[in-house]
Amino acid sequence: MIVFCYDKTFEGLLTAVFDAYARRTFPDQLLEEGEILPLFCEETHNVITDTEKAGRVWSGLEKKLSASALSSLTVCWLSELPGVDKLLFNYIRKAIDTTVSIELNFGDPDVLQLSQIWKQVSNERLRIIQFLRFQKTTDETYFAPVEPIYNVLPLTIPHLEDRYAGQKWLVYDIKREYGYYYDMQETREVRFEAKDKHLLSGLLDESLMDKDELLFQQLWKAYFKATAIKERINPRLHKQHLPVRFWKYLTEKQ
Repeated sequence: MIVFCYDKTFEGLLTAVFDAYARRTFPDQLLEEGEILPLFCEETHNVITDTEKAGRVWSGLEKKLSASALSSLTVCWLSELPGVDKLLFNYIRKAIDTTVSIELNFGDPDVLQLSQIWKQVSNERLRIIQFLRFQKTTDETYFAPVEPIYNVLPLTIPHLEDRYAGQKWLVYDIKREYGYYYDMQETREVRFEAKDKHLLSGLLDESLMDKDELLFQQLWKAYFKATAIKERINPRLHKQHLPVRFWKYLTEKQ
């Protein structure tokens, strides 16, 4: 068994592909640096992430795959699913070696699985956009906590920049402890060493809320309650369209 160890970054994965072709040995397993090696490991290779090598692999893929297929690679990487790196490695290798495009060959198990993961991640991105709830703070920044199944926060940024271009906002992934802050000029990734209460719970303390935020929340709850038709309430269908895991961040569910 041949094992490649790398830093579990996308550039590191592309570097692993470059090294595999340069060495003419392909890994049976991809592990993170420091992970325990399997029992019957015959050969190991430590991959040192190299942006130039990664760029050369990506340039090669651009000649083999469409823009949408290339995008699906990065989308699937954000799934963070176990073994997705090996799946991507196999897909990339097939894309490089074949003389025809593989992206629509759903008879290939790797192509099919990759398309399924892409769909799952893309659906999660849509859910985050749909169920996002902002809370206005005292400094007029709109704060929205999220806790997605997959690491889809980067995929939501283009939509948020377009939709909320006229206000400052911070969208924060509580599970992964990072977010994106938009100051009406640019968006940048942010991380916090000290975790304030709202970065753990996702709910602003009243002392941090804008003077009208609590009133708006009360009005929204009242509107939500007033427009509900009791005779048409269907809890099962409601949970299907609005998963329970989002409720703790929805004002109308508080």
